[in-house]
Amino acid sequence: MKYLLIISIYFLCLFKVNGQNKIIPLYPEGVKCKNELPAKTDYDESGRIFKKVVDPEVWYYPTPKKDKTQTAVLVIPGGGYYGLWFDKEGVEVANWLNNLGISAFVLKHRVPHWESEDCRSKVALLDAQRSIRIIRANSKKWEINPNKIGVLGFSAGGHLASTLSTHHDNGLNESELEIDKISSRPDFSILVYPVITMQDTSYTNMGTRINLLGKMPLEDSLNYFSNELQVKEDTPPAILIHTDEDKVVPPENSINYYLALRKFNIPAALHIWEGGLHGLGLADNYKGAFKNWPETVKNWLIERGLLTD
Repeated sequence: MKYLLIISIYFLCLFKVNGQNKIIPLYPEGVKCKNELPAKTDYDESGRIFKKVVDPEVWYYPTPKKDKTQTAVLVIPGGGYYGLWFDKEGVEVANWLNNLGISAFVLKHRVPHWESEDCRSKVALLDAQRSIRIIRANSKKWEINPNKIGVLGFSAGGHLASTLSTHHDNGLNESELEIDKISSRPDFSILVYPVITMQDTSYTNMGTRINLLGKMPLEDSLNYFSNELQVKEDTPPAILIHTDEDKVVPPENSINYYLALRKFNIPAALHIWEGGLHGLGLADNYKGAFKNWPETVKNWLIERGLLTD
């Protein structure tokens, strides 16, 4: 009965934006670690940049294709844990996935830079975990296979996606909320120029690290959020996308996560192009070979049985 009540609350909290798209609050029961600062949104040539996020949400983009794959992807935009490049690395990516027949969910998570010291390292991961639980809980209604729910993250969003992949749970049985008893494990991950390490200062992104962990992080926190150190047997398969030219987030991040996956015989693919600066998103307007990365990911999804040719 509790489970049905919680799920019913989530259905009641859905409301439409832009036609068929829906915004789903993550915590209808109330947000823990609530930040009372006013919400803030900026704009640049790429579109919206959410900064101070008070009420985290996931934006649902159901695929309009009749031959839908029953695969779903949680998309996490980058922004250095200072903001969320929501259109360029979120909405545009959701539309691309929809065209493949994949339902997409764009995460508007709380941004660590703006959070209190007690909450800053926790809130983004909690929001990502709750998003996976919501998608899985509603999989039948949304015609999604509960075993084909993946995560796609860019830059700091790639750090959060890899953190979700290495710090998931099979459900919090001690929770009073039925929604939290559902697994938060993604079934696969797509990591695009991701930040992976917090430990190695030679190739981490220091701005991302400071925004997540502060200027004087504890060694335990550095290890916990260095996801190349956190891979284990149940970490999901991954495809990693990077460029050799990326100086903001060097490709060693992807390389070392890939090597960690190999140690546990977890299926993984690593693609590094020579050219391409950091933050290109889908690279629609880029003239180099890196513009082909979406096709590379599409083929990987087909090979893994997550997409039909």
